[in-house]
Amino acid sequence: MSELKLHDMGDIILETRGLTKHYGGVHALEDADFILRKGEHVAIMGDNGAGKSTFVRQITGVEQKTRGSIVFDGKEVEFAGPLDAREAGIETVFQTLALADSLDVSDNLFLGREKTMWNWLGPFRRLDYKAMRKDTLAALEKTGVKIPSIRNTIQNMSGGQRQCVAIARTASFHSKLTIMDEPTAALGVQETAQVENIIRTLKEQGEPLILVSHNMRQVFDLMDRIIVFRRGRICANLDIMNEDISGEDVVAYITGAKTGEEYMESAV
Repeated sequence: MSELKLHDMGDIILETRGLTKHYGGVHALEDADFILRKGEHVAIMGDNGAGKSTFVRQITGVEQKTRGSIVFDGKEVEFAGPLDAREAGIETVFQTLALADSLDVSDNLFLGREKTMWNWLGPFRRLDYKAMRKDTLAALEKTGVKIPSIRNTIQNMSGGQRQCVAIARTASFHSKLTIMDEPTAALGVQETAQVENIIRTLKEQGEPLILVSHNMRQVFDLMDRIIVFRRGRICANLDIMNEDISGEDVVAYITGAKTGEEYMESAV
């Protein structure tokens, strides 16, 4: 490995080595070697069942890997669950959203990290609703998310509004890595534009991002690289910023019409 490549590896925020997940006899993910550098935005693409969401679930601790290793921010990690990943600095928007339907917008934004007052009473504390609502309004303004009333419960919102709340929650807290799993799949044109503006803001702030998406236009507009999964394996690493890559090329890798080079050689 050249000196340049050794230098570049100091910029890595996330690396997986041989990451594998089996469900009994089903090999959903096999030997996934992946690198994400600080400030980089990378798309993960592939057909349904290709291993994209399985890969994300291993990184975020939703599931425990069969074998392999995950190195995050310079340390090998073993997340017991999503809370561990979030505490380490990984914010994730899952397809299932993970929102509490009976709570309002502020309660959902601060779920698990509530602001409190009267901390001098030891274990007896009171939630600081005023501060959380103020910060919620600031977060929605920052991300461009429009909600009629932050006092509305999630169960009374449209699917698009729920998705925007989940994304605003992720983007509101400083993180070392943001992961979005199909964040605009159920959104209209206006709401999709809001999410894409959030992604651009994260890029401007230098926060790395992994985006799982089927939206080719979105990926080419917003991302630096595309990682293609096929049948549980990474089959292509495409530098769309510096190489002449088209949507037809990506589709060819997804369908197997093209076979990718050895991933790690091109990644580092």
